[in-house]
Order: sequence, then C-alpha cells, then structure tokens
Amino acid sequence: MKYTKFLILLLIPLFFASCDKDKNNPGYAYMGEFDMYYSKPYKAYTPNPVFASGITNQLPPEGSIARGKMPFPYKGSTVADRAVNQSLAGQELINPLAVSDEVLTEGKEDFRIFCSSCHGLEGKGDGHLYTSKLFPAKPTSLVESYVQNKPDGEIYYVITKGSISGLMGPHGNMIPSDDRWSIIHYLRELAK
Repeated sequence: MKYTKFLILLLIPLFFASCDKDKNNPGYAYMGEFDMYYSKPYKAYTPNPVFASGITNQLPPEGSIARGKMPFPYKGSTVADRAVNQSLAGQELINPLAVSDEVLTEGKEDFRIFCSSCHGLEGKGDGHLYTSKLFPAKPTSLVESYVQNKPDGEIYYVITKGSISGLMGPHGNMIPSDDRWSIIHYLRELAK
C-alpha cells in the first residue's frame, strides 16, 4: 500500500511532464531510417532528387485518364457517323440515376442554366434567343413526342455532342455527366 501511493505520486508529475503544448514539436516519433511519420514533401517547382529528371511537377503518363473522367466512347466527325453513333448511344447508354426529388431539382436547375435560353423554361423551343430573333431557327420542342420517344442514351448523346444538324452545339464539356442524366429525367417530368 505504501509503495502504491509512492508510485502514484511519482507517476503524476511524470504524466504531466509528458504532455507538451508546443504544437510545432510533436515529440518523439520514429519509423525507420526514412522517417515515414513525417514525410518531406517537395513543392511543385522545386528540384526533386527522387525523379531522374529532377523535376517535381511531373506530367501524367501518356494515355492516363483522370478518375471518373472516362472519354465519351461515341466518336465521329461525319453526319453519317454521328447518326449511327447517336442511334447506338440510344441503344447502349442507360441512365444511371434513379428518379428522385433531388435528381429532378438538380435537373431543373441545370436545364434552367444550360437549356432554357434556347428551348424555353417549359422546353417548347421558345427560349429568349429565339423569341428575341438572336437565333434564326426555332429550337426543337423537348416536350413533344419527337424528343420524348427517344431513348435516354440518344438524348444524352445530343446533349454531349450536339445535334446532327449543327444547330445545337455540344454541351459535354460544360455539363458534367451526372447533370446531363438529371436533365433528361427533368425533361421526362416536364413533358407530363
């Protein structure tokens, strides 16, 4: 009992001495000769002895694709190629998003931002660019059977690559993939 009290009295100051409030000095840490606990990063434009070129800011390897950024598989420069690819996209591409209030809200907002200036807020082809005579041809009505009978993949293709006629430009570089799919869900809801 006497030794226990003595040991506790000895450990209390040791316990408080072990607490260090200096955030710049975390104390002792060791993980081998390469100090893996605290790596030494190199800034983008500083020399780097790890690479043979000595350059820290390396280009990605040729042909590498950023995570989640697969290239659009339907290419084609001629009208015939685009027509075939549009039809093929209609057969192969399936909307990965399930219809929900959140998806429809996102689709409505994206439609307002990217589509309504030409197609109008109700999708009838009477947007500001047409009614103010800034665009010579009447845009396609998105709520009539011509568009509504198309599969989701075909509409996705047109949003991504533009129309075959060339009147609608490609929006694939402006609208992220999931947002294009949510616009399609919103178009289906808008036509009801």
